[in-house]
Amino acid sequence: MVEFSKSNKIPVSFSWSGGKDSAFALWQLQKDQRYEVVRLHTTLGEQTQQVGMHGTSVDLIEAQANAIGLPLDKIFYRASGDNQAYEKAVNSYLDILEKMGIRHLAYGDIFLEDLRKYREDKLAERGFEALFPLWASDTEVLSKNFIEAGFKTSICAADADLISKEWVGKDFDFTFLKSLSTQVDPCGENGEFHSFCYAGPIFSHSLVVKLQEVISQTYEIPLENGEKDKKMYWFADLWIS
Repeated sequence: MVEFSKSNKIPVSFSWSGGKDSAFALWQLQKDQRYEVVRLHTTLGEQTQQVGMHGTSVDLIEAQANAIGLPLDKIFYRASGDNQAYEKAVNSYLDILEKMGIRHLAYGDIFLEDLRKYREDKLAERGFEALFPLWASDTEVLSKNFIEAGFKTSICAADADLISKEWVGKDFDFTFLKSLSTQVDPCGENGEFHSFCYAGPIFSHSLVVKLQEVISQTYEIPLENGEKDKKMYWFADLWIS
């Protein structure tokens, strides 16, 4: 059993993607007197060494964790056509948390009901509970609160059909928000864009991030009729300077 600094609080491992919603949710949870966030965990592709559709490299995630001051657990999984490899890797991590006496995991999800149910159901199978500090928040209000709280984040990935290439690598700020069409959620909750948070109240120091280049990647998306469509995304090749 691991000894935590505040035994009266419930220990939590936070699911860290590196983006703005993770950062804001972590900040909210750190202010909640019922819980103590004792670890971060990040799922990464074994082949890519990156965070899913964020495209954020492992060294950037490690730099964030260092600035936050929490231990980072990296969960690597192989690419597959389903969730089996991912679920196997996460289950192995739950074995570790169980030995530590940690039975709560927190996420930065805001309103995707199917995703929340998936997380809750999978954790419940193992006797764990999920926390969602930002759940049901108004994303227009949330996006503004994030900026006003002093967080800084760069757009690191974006749906090329919805976000112009010129925004990739630039800051998520009021100018960016004004540029979004009504098709795009202000927090990108539907996957319209992702971000990399490099400064704010959860960090002991800001990270100096440089954009090397913007690259494109096309994916095949399965459709309900069994056919496939092609979808292009922009990715920012970011480096810590």
